[in-house]
Amino acid sequence: MAAANKPWTARPQKRYRLIDATLIDPKDGQVFFHVSIDIKDGLIHKLAKSTSPGDEVLSWTHGENVTIINLEGKFVLPGLIDCHVHLSAPPGEEGLRDTMNQDHNTNLLRQPYLAHEMLRRGFTSVRDCGGAGLALKEALAEGLHPGPRLFIAGHGISQTGGHGDVRSAKDAEYACCGGNTRGLGRIADGVDQCLHAAREELRQGADFIKIMLSGGVVSPTDKLRAVQYTPEEIRAFTRVASDSGTYVTAHAYTPAAIRNAVENGVSGIEHGNLIDESTAKLMAQKGVFLTPTLVTYATMASKEFSSFLPPSIAAKNLEVLDAGLHSIQIAERAGVTMCYGTDLLGPLQVKQTGEFALRKQAGLSALSIVQSATINGARMLRHEKQLGRIKEGAFADLIVLNANPLEDIEVLGRPDQHLLLVIKDGRVVTSRWSKLAEDVSKEVVIE
Repeated sequence: MAAANKPWTARPQKRYRLIDATLIDPKDGQVFFHVSIDIKDGLIHKLAKSTSPGDEVLSWTHGENVTIINLEGKFVLPGLIDCHVHLSAPPGEEGLRDTMNQDHNTNLLRQPYLAHEMLRRGFTSVRDCGGAGLALKEALAEGLHPGPRLFIAGHGISQTGGHGDVRSAKDAEYACCGGNTRGLGRIADGVDQCLHAAREELRQGADFIKIMLSGGVVSPTDKLRAVQYTPEEIRAFTRVASDSGTYVTAHAYTPAAIRNAVENGVSGIEHGNLIDESTAKLMAQKGVFLTPTLVTYATMASKEFSSFLPPSIAAKNLEVLDAGLHSIQIAERAGVTMCYGTDLLGPLQVKQTGEFALRKQAGLSALSIVQSATINGARMLRHEKQLGRIKEGAFADLIVLNANPLEDIEVLGRPDQHLLLVIKDGRVVTSRWSKLAEDVSKEVVIE
């Protein structure tokens, strides 16, 4: 019945056996040579260091049909995790205004393309921080379209005049509570509306709640240093999330906005470009995650995309760009757990892997950058048992590289040159390697 109701449902995964792999464990940076990785039913079935992998293949598979791939010492890393994307801001338009005001149907049809491109860059899981909905999440999970595992916030929730309020100063007042729910955000004011908005997002399939607690670059009317939402309103959000077994993350730039979040139960901070040392220490003490997104500011300020932002907004972008590198140095010294994020919009999305080089420029070690895109992201998603490491029982999400990212983190920023294979859910979803084809066929092979 499942196949009849949803004929796009993928056939069962092949059984793969990867031999002579060089395995990188992001937990502590250990590198293991001559590893055999057995993949079965979408999971890492077995791991072993092997000197005679052919013998083990026979004993592990018990006569099952298995595809054996000799990786010849190539490097294997868990699938990457981008913890701040916006799939509902796909490419197709030229500037910020047109990107954020795409026709709904056009936008929805473009989102699978963007999801597939992210997967091809090695991101087997992404966390959408505003805009993507349950329809896309289910479509990707069911195999209707190729894409990463998708964790969604639904709409980012903002106060009137806050970062999620897309109206200009001359636009009319919203007719009713709840405000705009087009695109990335919705409006809620006061404890009752905040409770309702959070519950509504969870009802519509949100995995977590995203709120706006400071001004932002692309919002038209608020100032960067504005503090948004009262402690009582924030506690309304965190109460709903906690009662539902999930968490709240917050868009926040300044120490005041970040403290407002942390002191009222928020578990994650997005951006944090203007953070100071004492606030970073507070985040570390409370175990609050930070997801910097340096690449979005750098890309919006680049010559290649110089026309993307209108002049009235470009000045705000430069302010957070200049502070960005310093902010992650502060967070690193304080011991804050950082995740990989990009926050790119529209045509800028092609620069998703550019965050790796920027964090290197800030002085972070290759291992800490790899951890941000693997185990740290898995912890924030609350899926550390299934994601972020290659271990028995985990999801078979992994990438194969022809160079060691611990020696040069920028190899992750050049997927066309270094990323040979992307395996997600035990399927070869991207192959740039002539020795292994992509596992996309749903046809039954007649022998």
